[in-house]
Amino acid sequence: MRRAAVTVVGVGDDGCAGLSARAANAVARAQVLVGGERHLAFFPQFTGERIVLKGGLGAALERVAELANEHQVCVLTSGDPLFFGIGGLVAKKVGADAVEFVPHPSSVQLAFARIGVAWEDAQVLSFHGRPLTGLCSRLRGLAKAALLTDGINTPPVIARHLLAHGQAGFTAWVCERLGNPGERVRPFSLDALAGCEDVDPLNVLVLLRTAPSWRPPPRVPFLLEEAYAKRVPKRGLITKREVRLLSLGLLGLREDSVVWDVGAGSGSVGIEAALLAPGGHVYGVEVDPEGVALCRENALAHGADNFSIIEGRAPEALAGLPDPDAVFVGGSKGSMRDILDVAFARLRPGGRLVANAVTLENVAEVYAGLKEQGVEPEVLLVNVARGEPLARYQRYDAHNPIHLFSASKPAQVSEENR
Repeated sequence: MRRAAVTVVGVGDDGCAGLSARAANAVARAQVLVGGERHLAFFPQFTGERIVLKGGLGAALERVAELANEHQVCVLTSGDPLFFGIGGLVAKKVGADAVEFVPHPSSVQLAFARIGVAWEDAQVLSFHGRPLTGLCSRLRGLAKAALLTDGINTPPVIARHLLAHGQAGFTAWVCERLGNPGERVRPFSLDALAGCEDVDPLNVLVLLRTAPSWRPPPRVPFLLEEAYAKRVPKRGLITKREVRLLSLGLLGLREDSVVWDVGAGSGSVGIEAALLAPGGHVYGVEVDPEGVALCRENALAHGADNFSIIEGRAPEALAGLPDPDAVFVGGSKGSMRDILDVAFARLRPGGRLVANAVTLENVAEVYAGLKEQGVEPEVLLVNVARGEPLARYQRYDAHNPIHLFSASKPAQVSEENR
């Protein structure tokens, strides 16, 4: 069998000392050595061509692909090249059949080994070059997680972010320079970590739940109105939990959905959508200043750090938002048709739009507005009555009936409806 022209070798922070015989042989037979400055410095004896990976990788990988036609090339990377590493990019550029991978234990493997905790049920989250948006929503259902950090999203910054969103129930293990003689592994409370000033840039942050009895919350939220309406003067206007549950189901949310919550009110629908789509983002649009403040308060209280409140009147306030996968219209302030026009035009093909209507006027307006978009909406009339105690008896307390309209944007739309 022909030897692969490119070998991608994982290297630990102990350099040559930690290489397997197979990895060391790959370096020894290479005519071209590729890697970051730190990795290349581990091999001062190498006399062939060196390519430094710095900044954009495009030009360097083009050079690797070119040289691989006639040379043995070795690419150095940290840990496992196919675990948040450069390995996938090399295979795509050169061709998987021309690349061999020699992994080293990843930093995450080493971190859990150092603290003596099994990690088959842990989730690895990378915030290297990524914003912290959605971290709390992702952690909501996790007992343990490993976080890959960078110079901006450092462990203390992450600890402060978690505390700001009420997520204090973790022990944080900061594992620095793993495999290096200067290796250090330290446990912190989040409060202590938030004020720490001596964390090495090369680190893995492991978060473990502190309460032995902790269990993940329900996958689908089903909270009573009091969870969102502690100080709303117009309590009757909040979306009731039964209607909220139906609306969220009709939105067809995915892990990474971008959602508009138009007329967010207290934020109840948008915040629960954010928790159901932790890899996505929800934009709550609200014109009332009191509602805006309440949305912010509720988002913090429920740890929904992928929910942003946009203060303004729709549809004008929608202009700067990214195109949505799903749109929920809970309030319109008299602009229902304009909101539907803009929302449906911006909705991604295959996306879902759900609108709630209470008054007969809004019912007619939503139905006609969706028909104008060339779709036949699904319509539900929801009547909910909850049992309420009355002396020694139970009676039903009927809520206002509400219409739920839902529609999907066709994958292919005509020019007049684009």
